[in-house]
Amino acid sequence: MRAVVVQEFGGPEALEVVDVPVPVPGPGQVRIRVSAAAVNPVDLATTAGLFAEMGVVAGTGPTAIGWDVAGVVEEAGAGVAFAPGDAVIGLRTRLADPLGTWAEQIVLDAAAVAPAPDGVDPVAASTLPLNSLTALQALDALALKTGQTLLVTGAAGAVGGFAVELAALRGLRVVAAAGASDEEVVRGFGAEFFVPRTEDLAEGVRKRVPGGVDGAIDAAVLGYPALDAVADGGAFAAVIGNGPDNYRGVRIHAVRIKADGVALTGLSRLAASGHLTLRVAGTHPLAEAAKAAARLRDGGLRGRLVLLP
Repeated sequence: MRAVVVQEFGGPEALEVVDVPVPVPGPGQVRIRVSAAAVNPVDLATTAGLFAEMGVVAGTGPTAIGWDVAGVVEEAGAGVAFAPGDAVIGLRTRLADPLGTWAEQIVLDAAAVAPAPDGVDPVAASTLPLNSLTALQALDALALKTGQTLLVTGAAGAVGGFAVELAALRGLRVVAAAGASDEEVVRGFGAEFFVPRTEDLAEGVRKRVPGGVDGAIDAAVLGYPALDAVADGGAFAAVIGNGPDNYRGVRIHAVRIKADGVALTGLSRLAASGHLTLRVAGTHPLAEAAKAAARLRDGGLRGRLVLLP
């Protein structure tokens, strides 16, 4: 079968499609025939060698690519509730695994898999796992209560968009920060307030929410400008990295994404009911993985690109 790997780290052009053995699921695992696999910024980071520098993956030899998957169960190991033929979505987080989701088939722990959202095509469904779980786990870390205020930076992006929608569903008052042209979109997600990028972030937030917000999800990785918008004693979730140094009693949470089939099942139901917006920027065949990665690197997309084996 075919899979995408990087042999020597570099840009999108380093991605290769190679032939590999069909994986075999063990106890507690499922083998999924991939229908669609989303392309995420973390895939570009993997290709560039970031995780090799961190020691998460080997510095030599082929490195597998891909986190998100939507597909159909082909084989289930012992002790698994899923059965062949089940439509599922899943998240691969163990980067040292020899196979990623940019492949024709993938083996995942059943605990990282959830039923696919009813009535949603696999292309759209593949954009859900990584970004929605990141948004959910960031929101959970903040532990805000109904009626409190939340700043979401990068609110028009994949993680930010889900964060706005999930926060609004919890009854939080959301301040969205994004490009001026995205105001209508993020207000449609449920944002009550909007701060365009052209405006000083902390000043703009405090103008709309005197004293600052109760919490922030920094999906745009702005750091201190976003932290300055948080009230003393508030909470801050850094989607990438460890976030800015703590001061003014603000609690800093570094989000470390983990696969969670139970939580993903809930998110799948929200997507099926229309409470989460799934956005696809375009599709490419698996053979054009390098082209898709280059499009993501060049920016300007709204929604995720998706690979089709």
